[in-house]
Amino acid sequence: MLMTIIWIYTLYIMIKLYIATMQIGFISQEKRKEPVLMDVGRYKTAANYAIAKERLGIAEMIVDLILFAFWVTKGFAWLQELVGIDNSILSSVLFLFGFFVINYMIMLPFEIYQKFKIDEDFGFNKMSPKVYIADTVKSILIFLIIGGAVFALLSWIITRYENWWIYGFVLMFVIALAANLLMPFFMGLFNKFTPLKEGELRSTIEKMMQSVGLRSDGIFVMDASKKDSRLNAFFGGLGKSKRVVLFDTLIDKLSDKELIAVLGHELGHFKHGDIWKNIALMAVLLFAGFAIFGNLPDELFVAMGTPPNAGVQIATLLLLLPVLSFVFTPIMSFVSQHNEYAADEFGSKMGGKENLVSALLKLVTENKAFPKSHPLVIFFYYTHPPILERLKELGFDASKVDLDKDLPENGIFSFVE
Repeated sequence: MLMTIIWIYTLYIMIKLYIATMQIGFISQEKRKEPVLMDVGRYKTAANYAIAKERLGIAEMIVDLILFAFWVTKGFAWLQELVGIDNSILSSVLFLFGFFVINYMIMLPFEIYQKFKIDEDFGFNKMSPKVYIADTVKSILIFLIIGGAVFALLSWIITRYENWWIYGFVLMFVIALAANLLMPFFMGLFNKFTPLKEGELRSTIEKMMQSVGLRSDGIFVMDASKKDSRLNAFFGGLGKSKRVVLFDTLIDKLSDKELIAVLGHELGHFKHGDIWKNIALMAVLLFAGFAIFGNLPDELFVAMGTPPNAGVQIATLLLLLPVLSFVFTPIMSFVSQHNEYAADEFGSKMGGKENLVSALLKLVTENKAFPKSHPLVIFFYYTHPPILERLKELGFDASKVDLDKDLPENGIFSFVE
């Protein structure tokens, strides 16, 4: 059984490595062709950024596979002996803290390299080491408090109930919903939120929300530019009361009309019930994960050299859940891409097709998002349709654009019908 698990995980990593390798080769070829949506300089920069991230991802996958093999062959037994072998809740929590600390410390160099080397080289990272350390300390404290409570509760369920995986699923699903509701609070620990000043933009956003049956729980500007230069915006909350958060980088780069079109797209998701569809898909994945990995035979744990106590069972589930998630990914990507097309249509009606196209072009350019990807990457990972396809659905044909003639100094096209 143990060897079967190892081979399955190895196959999972090998498939991901193959996809990443194909993506690097694809982008390396495409960047030498005629550019689309960007001038030659921006096009090659976006390609190089995508390749750099893929190469780092390959290194992470290799280390991930080594870590997995370590944990299931010797690591769990070693850590269990270090913590003390008993079936207490405290022992399980300490075991899981040790499991996370070791994984975190081994993978931390990749995160640091991504942020302070790759992102900084390509002009994204604005965060100083001091701010990074402060944010990391806050994250660790939150994890110790909330993670410890969740580990303790889940361990209690495992030790108390035979069909613990059912109750465990319910617990984690409720926590996932609560996390969505509390996300603005946690983000407030890391960023400053300032109410959007009174004016036409604020009034228009509030009217837009009312038109789809939503209430404003506040419209805020987040000081994202202090840490990163990428553009983004989102709505928070699960009910009819929504908090709107606009990155200051988005406000700086997009006109008010373009902002309205982008928010119209996001409102389209709520109008179509996409948030509940995503929650339903998440619930199916989570239930399947608990059902499969919550019923692993005791022989597996014997082969790993440790009793099947709560801490080991939770750690095993956490190790194997990404494999199941990867299997589900194409289905979730397909549904998500379909929803994005519908949201684009809604946003174009609410904010204007030309404004949504212009906003999307700016997002692609400012976020240095290479506009093309290998079909396997699109199939497995794309939650949004390829940008060229989205623009085509909105009536924008990139092939009709003369880069020398139609590209302004800021790198943004005018709308082309």
